[in-house]
Amino acid sequence: MNTDVIISCAVTGSGDSVGKHPDIPITPEQIANAAIEAAKAGAAIAHCHVRDPETGKPSRRVDLYEEVVERIRASDTDVIINLTAGMGGDYMPDPNDPTKGIEGTDLVNATERMAHVEKIKPEICSLDCGSLCFGDGLYISTPPMLRQMAKRIQELGVKPELEVFEMGHLRFANQLIAEGLVDAPPLYQICLGIPWALGADPDTMRLMRDNLPAGANWFSFGIGRHQMPMAATAAILGGNVRVGLEDNLYLEKGVFASNRQLTERAVELVRLLGGRTLTPGEAREKLGLKAR
Repeated sequence: MNTDVIISCAVTGSGDSVGKHPDIPITPEQIANAAIEAAKAGAAIAHCHVRDPETGKPSRRVDLYEEVVERIRASDTDVIINLTAGMGGDYMPDPNDPTKGIEGTDLVNATERMAHVEKIKPEICSLDCGSLCFGDGLYISTPPMLRQMAKRIQELGVKPELEVFEMGHLRFANQLIAEGLVDAPPLYQICLGIPWALGADPDTMRLMRDNLPAGANWFSFGIGRHQMPMAATAAILGGNVRVGLEDNLYLEKGVFASNRQLTERAVELVRLLGGRTLTPGEAREKLGLKAR
């Protein structure tokens, strides 16, 4: 059991959730406000994607990331900013010619995936540690891409959040550490319930945890209705917790959630399990983040 739990809130994500929820954060102002509200509710980390303000579709525009971060920092709300670096890996093959990508494909090189991290230098950025079937398409992150990204993240002094969706991803993340491309202490995010990757259940989470290197900090989440059960499981198994509208839209069946409400519920879960949630300052020390 982890009695000193860090809560991360993933406030919007890149999924097709606009139109499925009345208040998905879309504009930089909305995304920043969601991060600030989550922080005030007890999240030490805000994990942020950006969306096209006109369409709500996922975006990689550096100026949108800059506005989100500037708004959060200008609010004087203390929260660790974790920016995704996973955009640019989506491939939707044409059923009649799989060598061609159709709508939904956004496939760019490692340098382009890192443009906003280069400019902003957040405290944390995610690194999706392998390719996988993601819904009806593919997410592509090859070992050479990942080595290039990990090396540059290290040079920038940013902490990579090693996102693992499969056991092979965890093996490769461990290899990055063995090659000296990730500084101690490493930070992992065990991602559960994504179609069609790891399932969201305690045995799977335990298996992943048992293959982490000594001294690693780790988080885990489950999507949809698995969010809170997996949050509790992560704390019980010694990890930290991620919640938020990126992963789950509902507070309970038929009741839409906000990032604030999901964070508050996670804080309460930790309290009921006999633990406490760490402040951003305490989380920085635990995660070994470099001063900004």
